[in-house]
Amino acid sequence: MPYVRLSLESFKIVINRKNILSWCLYDFANSSYSAVIAAVIYPVYYVNVVVGNSAGLGDLWWGRAIALSMLIVALTSPFLGGMADYSGKRKCFLFIYTLVAVVSTAALALVDSGMVFAGFIIVVFANTAFEGGLVFYNAFLNDIATKEYRGRVSSWGFAVGYIGSFLSLIIALPLVKAKLFDYVWLYVALFYFVFSLPIFLVLNNKKDTYPINSIITSARSGFIEAINTFKQIVQNHNVKKFLLAFLFYMDGVNTVIVFASIFAATTLGFKSEELIYMFLTIQLTAFTGAMVMAKPIDKWGANKVIVISLVLWCLVSGISFFVQSKAAFFVVATMAGFGLGTIQAASRTFFSLFIPKGKDSEYFGVYSMIGKTSAILGPLLFGYISTMFASQRPAVLSIMVFFIVGLLLIKQVKE
Repeated sequence: MPYVRLSLESFKIVINRKNILSWCLYDFANSSYSAVIAAVIYPVYYVNVVVGNSAGLGDLWWGRAIALSMLIVALTSPFLGGMADYSGKRKCFLFIYTLVAVVSTAALALVDSGMVFAGFIIVVFANTAFEGGLVFYNAFLNDIATKEYRGRVSSWGFAVGYIGSFLSLIIALPLVKAKLFDYVWLYVALFYFVFSLPIFLVLNNKKDTYPINSIITSARSGFIEAINTFKQIVQNHNVKKFLLAFLFYMDGVNTVIVFASIFAATTLGFKSEELIYMFLTIQLTAFTGAMVMAKPIDKWGANKVIVISLVLWCLVSGISFFVQSKAAFFVVATMAGFGLGTIQAASRTFFSLFIPKGKDSEYFGVYSMIGKTSAILGPLLFGYISTMFASQRPAVLSIMVFFIVGLLLIKQVKE
């Protein structure tokens, strides 16, 4: 009976609350890295202090570090996901990636002005470990939540992560104002480590069934598993269409994330402090979007929520073309934040529905690979159009193409 089934699932969610909380806290932990190191403070420090941005040299080195780390993650994620599923050591893989990310983040305190290559190597290690760990983290979603509650749990994870980003920036600001940058990196490493501990102490790995006889055996089996996964995806037109749609619309989203602050500073004259406030506002609205749309993802279906989000993203792109004031752009930024929290949670939930039992890490490895490669065409197009028209406004409008194509493709995907 439906009522009995709902009651049982509600009971399971209550019993499973420790697993869900520990899983969400990991997003809270690593969001300190994504906000402080990857997005707001360390990029500016590396570009201007470590390298020196004369003739754009700092931008060049930072771009190289991020691009190389994303390439490594894209190339290795499906195969390491296969190893994790074959060996049943998913939590072990996640711990190794987390430890490397934490140690590398702390090591940034050793990088002084002029240590360009040392900073480059450490950033590559840190960003690769941070992004690569998300493959195994995402793969736990199917273990801790049934299909009926998966959308809500996915949204809760992102929502808690946005809170982590917000708090880590707030705590870091006094250190930044005092120019104690080395303490900022050490604080982020500590934040990352402490709040990631619950997932390793509480969460059980349900796939822990196959022993690792040797690294070579595990690697070979993981490679074979990954190849089989690719074959399954190619043969499954529904999954193929979803990943193609995901590639396009996330290219648009990633382009907005990369160029939002640049557009605000260059075209609208935002100052550094105003940019930080804008980023904090986006985190709060992203949290709101993830929480407000958590239940609708389960009730309406992830597909419908993605469609609604893409319509919102089209509006963001179109309105940004006409924006003339800082106040108006703040409003657009809140819209983008709401859409960011929604589309990330809905996309992860939707993809989880296609995963065969026991293939979580492999499938999320492919999902990660598509996500990392979806930050290539959009930024290139933005830069080319901005240069061609000597204005960023046509470039902002061009991003709408990615959302429209993604919208048309996602409407063809069946749950």
